[in-house]
Amino acid sequence: MEKAINEKHTFDSKKLAYLCAEKLFEKHAERIHILDLKGLSDIADFFVIASANSQIHLKSLAEVVEEVFDFADISRSHVEGMKALQWVLADAYDVIVHLFLPEAREFYNIESYWGDAPVEIIEESEPDVAPANPSSK
Repeated sequence: MEKAINEKHTFDSKKLAYLCAEKLFEKHAERIHILDLKGLSDIADFFVIASANSQIHLKSLAEVVEEVFDFADISRSHVEGMKALQWVLADAYDVIVHLFLPEAREFYNIESYWGDAPVEIIEESEPDVAPANPSSK
């Protein structure tokens, strides 16, 4: 994504979720969780949830998610929460990315609403966020 790319790319929801997580990881997001909501909700296929360590960091993470959406040629997406910078929601319909400051994440605790959803937690020590074959899960 950092080099100029002229061709359009298409991603299924799983690949888009993992690409968002990978780019958030590269920008030092904390506590990155990917929730698989397929079959549990009509809201989205995946939630990607991550924390930032400051409002500046939160804004930077939101911007990288917007870049991912642009790269994936997501024409219908929107971002909310950029003024308050406590909880930013980036919605690409099949994938919704929730970015929080730690206090807001603890307060809203949205992971608890989706207790039945399979969760992949991206650890700091993982060199490669995406599974070798994303379609195998």
